[in-house]
This record gives sequence, C-alpha cells and structure tokens, in this order.
Amino acid sequence: MPRSINTDTFTFTGKKAVKLNEHETKIKNIYQNKADYRKLIKASQKKINDLQRMMYAHDRYSMLLVFQAMDAAGKDGTIRAIMSGVNAHGITVHAFKEPSAEELDHDFLWRTTVRLPQRGRIGIFNRSYYEEVLVVKVHPEIVQSMQRLPANRTDNLEELWRQRYTSIRDFEKHLWHNGTRVLKFFLHLGRDEQRQRFLDRIDEPDKNWKFSEGDVKERKFWDDYQQAYQDAINATATKNAPWFVVPADDKKNMRLIVAQIILEQLKSLDMEYPEVTPERRDELQQFRKKLLQA
Repeated sequence: MPRSINTDTFTFTGKKAVKLNEHETKIKNIYQNKADYRKLIKASQKKINDLQRMMYAHDRYSMLLVFQAMDAAGKDGTIRAIMSGVNAHGITVHAFKEPSAEELDHDFLWRTTVRLPQRGRIGIFNRSYYEEVLVVKVHPEIVQSMQRLPANRTDNLEELWRQRYTSIRDFEKHLWHNGTRVLKFFLHLGRDEQRQRFLDRIDEPDKNWKFSEGDVKERKFWDDYQQAYQDAINATATKNAPWFVVPADDKKNMRLIVAQIILEQLKSLDMEYPEVTPERRDELQQFRKKLLQA
C-alpha cells in the first residue's frame, strides 16, 4: 500500500471550499524510485482486486469512480495503472466524448445513468455528467445551440448551472442511498506541465497520435476551465460523494494517491463473503467425495 499519504489533504466534502490556485500540482515523491513505485502500485492493485472480489460476492454495493481533468492530465494512464490488476468481470470503463444525437434527445444525466455499474462492480467514468457544468459552461454556445432546451431555460445561464449542480447533488445522493459509492477525482495538472506533455506528443513519434489541434485551442480557456472546475467541486462536494483534488504533475505520485483513496473507500464498506452454513459445508464435502471418485 502507498506509504505516508494523508488523503485528507486531497479530500473535499463540502465543509471547506477549494481554491485551486492554492493547491500544488506537484508534491514531494511518495515513492523512492521506479522500482519502489512498481512495488507499491502492484500491492495496491492486489488489494483493490481482493476487495472488489468481496464486493462482488457480497452483492450489496457498487462503486463509481469519476475522473475529470484538463487534457493530458493522465486519466487513461491512471485508470490503466490502478485497475490492470482487477478482474475484468469486476470493472466497467466508459469514456464520454461529444454527445450523440440520441444522447442530446435526453436530459443531461441520461447517457451516464445508463452506464452505471451493477452491484458488486466498480464503474469508471473517464469524463462524465460533469462535462455539462465544465466544457459546456466554458463554451455556453453549446447549450444554446446544440442541446435543444426550451428557450426560457437558456435565458439565465447562471441559474441553469445552479439547477444542474442541484440535479447532480440529488443524483449522487440517490446513488448513495441505493448502495453506489461515488468518488470523484480531479487530476490537478499545472499549466506548464500540460504544455510540456503536448510538446512531447509532437516530439515523440509514438505519441503523435495523441496530439490534437483542439488541445492548443482549449489552452486559451485555461483560466475559465479552472474556475469552472472550482465552481463544480464546491457546488457538488458532499460527505457521501466527495471530490479528491489530486496533484497530477507527477504521474506516479498521482496514481499512488488515487489508489490509496480507492482502497480506503473500499475498506470502509461493510462487506463480507456470504456465510456458508454447516449444512452447506456438509453438502460440499459430499460433492468433494464424488469428485474424487469420478
């Protein structure tokens, strides 16, 4: 398990407001070297897998991990690094991009609601319903021209954002009451580090495919995005659906912190393997004898 990580530092439950410009995007290394990092992340993978197996057998809870971040923060790599040791039957991963025509014909929560994890499983959202108060807030022309809301719903955009925050809080409260634990991660990347990662995508041939002209275009809205993230976190952080603001300039640190948070939250669940009665144990022994004789 990652060592010396006080996850309270990164946790927001609505009791205190987050100011993103006061939070470091890089912290002192948690790991000693690359070999130490690999050892720590593998230990976390195993423990997450063990707890997810218990969750599956217990069949009362599910967990939703929401990852939000600026481009190049490392969402894909973090999901892959932490969950690669978990049984594939126990997790689902969905990446949400530009809404389809069908999705635009439903309310803004519909397309993610139909992808929620079943009981016993961990669901991962790479981006999520929060895009509707992030990218849409930074680019309000989207809601005004593409989302086909009644005209009077877009007259006062600030009221629209407040209503969406309320819908999200109510939605996450509903999930909690029905056994789905929601953990929301904002991978907090520095602007200079983002620039370097974009340059790497241009300079390194095996990363060229990752680069998009839109990456450069959206950097012009950096401050607007930071404000949108800050507003969304402060409006929707609750005890039962917390936000975690995780420094993202060092990917290894980031992954160890996220893994630690997931482990702590899994351990907090009241889970156990189904109890086997004495009668059932006797039956199993009879089946064992038959198998040995077959």
